[in-house]
Amino acid sequence: MNPIFASPQEVEAAFYEAIARADLIALMSVWADDEEIVCIHPTGQRLIGPAAIRDSWRGIFANNPRLKVRLSRVTRWNSMLLAVHNVVETLYIGDEEKAHGPMLATNVFQRGTSGWRLLAHHSSTAADRDLADKRVAGEREGTVPRTLH
Repeated sequence: MNPIFASPQEVEAAFYEAIARADLIALMSVWADDEEIVCIHPTGQRLIGPAAIRDSWRGIFANNPRLKVRLSRVTRWNSMLLAVHNVVETLYIGDEEKAHGPMLATNVFQRGTSGWRLLAHHSSTAADRDLADKRVAGEREGTVPRTLH
């Protein structure tokens, strides 16, 4: 039985924890029960549907069983049924202390009868390391209105 997630934040935490444990079953349990779920890896590969996403992560875990993703610069837009989180991901592989990235990621969550689930994950390499960590000139933390249209 799949867990019930009470918030998009719980789903996101479970997603990245499953990656850190290389737990394919836990990773797939966070996804929406929908044939149109989407995962786009930093390589640009677009995967649609649970089977393609499962196979891709199985290969990633087989080649890199110990991945840790640290999130920063989290921006969230939430409504009653949909949530969008944009984050900066920094990847650590195995015992390496060297950070890989940054990568820019967008996670889209949907609320349904079985709680919140991941609908789409899109991660791409940041074009410029400085751009991933800086805000637009004049933008201050918490002063930009966040409206989901």
